[in-house]
Amino acid sequence: MSRIVLGVCGSVAAYKAADLARRLTVAGHAVDVVMTRAATEFVRPLTFRSLTGREAHSDLFADQHDDIRHITLAQRADLVVVAPATAATIARLANGAADDYLSTLCLALRQQPRLLAPAMNTAMYDHPAVQANLARLIDFGWRVIEPADGLLACGQVGRGALAPVDTIVAAVTAALAAAD
Repeated sequence: MSRIVLGVCGSVAAYKAADLARRLTVAGHAVDVVMTRAATEFVRPLTFRSLTGREAHSDLFADQHDDIRHITLAQRADLVVVAPATAATIARLANGAADDYLSTLCLALRQQPRLLAPAMNTAMYDHPAVQANLARLIDFGWRVIEPADGLLACGQVGRGALAPVDTIVAAVTAALAAAD
C-alpha cells in the first residue's frame, strides 16, 4: 500500500477529485487529501473523509498536533498528485510560496514523485505566465498530466479540462511503479 497525498485546488473540476480519491483508495492506497481554501467552496472535506476514511486537511494552523502535520505528510508520502491544479497553485509552487497547507506541504517534499493535473480555461492555460510556471515545475521534478480538450465550465470548448480520471490513475500507477 502506498501513501498518496492528493492536493485539490479551487476549480469546478474539484468534484472529479472525489472520484480520483475513491479510485485510489479502492486500489489499496492510503489517500490523504489536502485542499486549498478555494477547493472547500466546491467540494466539502467531509466528501473526501467519507471516500478515503481519512481526514481531509485544509487549515494549516488548525491541523497541528504532536507533530507538524504538513511536514509529516510530506515526509511519509510516496507520491503527491495535485488534481485539479489551478493557475494560482501552479504559480505558488513554481515560485516557492508557502501560504497554505498544500503549498507548504509541497515545499517540504524531497524526492517523491509529484504530478500536476492542470484544469482551467484555455486562455489561462495558454498564458505565458502559466506555461513558464509549468516549465519551471517540470525543472523542479514535477510531471504534468496534460489537460484535455473539451467543454469547459465557462461554456467554451478548448484545452484546459481536467484530464480524465482514468488517465490520472494510470499516471499515478506508473509513477509509483517507476519509484520502486
